Amino acid sequence: MIERRLTPILLDRLENFPAVALLGPRQVGKTTLSHSVAEKFNSIYLDMELPGDHEKLSNAESYLSSHEDKLVIIDEVQRVPELFQLLRGLIDQGKLRGRNSARFLLLGSTSIDLLQQSGETLAGRIAYLELTPLDLLEVDYRDINLLWERGGFPMSFLAKNTAQSIIWRENFIQTYLERDIPMLGPRVPAETLRRFWTMLAHTQGGLLNASQLARGLLVDSKTISRYLDLMVDLLLVRRLMPFHGNTGKRLVKSPKVYIRDSGLVHTLLKLDSLENLLGHPIVGMSWEGFVVESLIRMAPERSTSYFYRTAAGAEIDLLLELPGAQRWAIEIKRGQVAKPGKGFNHALEDLKPDKAFVVYQGKERYPIAENIEAINLLEMAALLAGF
Repeated sequence: MIERRLTPILLDRLENFPAVALLGPRQVGKTTLSHSVAEKFNSIYLDMELPGDHEKLSNAESYLSSHEDKLVIIDEVQRVPELFQLLRGLIDQGKLRGRNSARFLLLGSTSIDLLQQSGETLAGRIAYLELTPLDLLEVDYRDINLLWERGGFPMSFLAKNTAQSIIWRENFIQTYLERDIPMLGPRVPAETLRRFWTMLAHTQGGLLNASQLARGLLVDSKTISRYLDLMVDLLLVRRLMPFHGNTGKRLVKSPKVYIRDSGLVHTLLKLDSLENLLGHPIVGMSWEGFVVESLIRMAPERSTSYFYRTAAGAEIDLLLELPGAQRWAIEIKRGQVAKPGKGFNHALEDLKPDKAFVVYQGKERYPIAENIEAINLLEMAALLAGF
């Protein structure tokens, strides 16, 4: 089993909160991680997709009260949103008896109902964590291109060959379209949502143009916004917002949109080999999306991420605001040459970040100019993870 970087953080939250919600898309490894963590506690596991386990919570108050001395793990908890009101009372009663931590570990495949239902009722009693697909520091450094090609979902990345990885990803997409999204969101034809998802893959990392997407799907812009909100809430798409500080410049206001897992991008576009990917026009933006997602995952807690672009062409691919009021600017290059573009230099003059980096595919780390370093992706990831 691949050791997940989130494991010590999850253990820390369980030691300090009565409830922890572990969120992430399906098949990302939440159940596997929860079983690993459960070995350190007296625990029980309930899967709300299993009728037998669901029936156990038909009288949830009685059942859960009888297991107050255990860590209760509830998988697919978004299927029982009414449970959150009860958990508040059970947690408060437990505190009176000295049970202040490790009461409930809630696993959810979506943040839609989970965040809304628990936002008020469990405020101050719950910690939220997101488990993402495998990242750069969880795999062998020699497998970075494989991680980019297949994406980080464990069953896709660890498949015995490319064909099996593609089959897994295709089935993953189909399952979401035909079962999970209809269950959790609005009733939208699966074919329409697949076309929308594929259109996002074609425009990976581009500015959101809702009108153009709406024309392609023969719907209105509000419907496109609803579809996009759903994909973001399902933790499948990232909406990277533009930086809007007071720079005195005319700034781009539309967000950039990335499908978060590069393997899904390639499957939606039917790019079934690294050779096909390298010869496709999307290759540059696919790599940019992979790097952006990787580095955002590595950034420390309480960081915020943006991009910066002005109407005059000044641009920063990824702008990170880190704890301690540190601002780092990052330009992404897919190649062995780490030469920053004019737009990046102009953006640095506008924002004057604390540090600036050009992430490239070479091996050396070296200064390019005052306050600008060339650095490879793995070193950049480690730098952020150790911040």
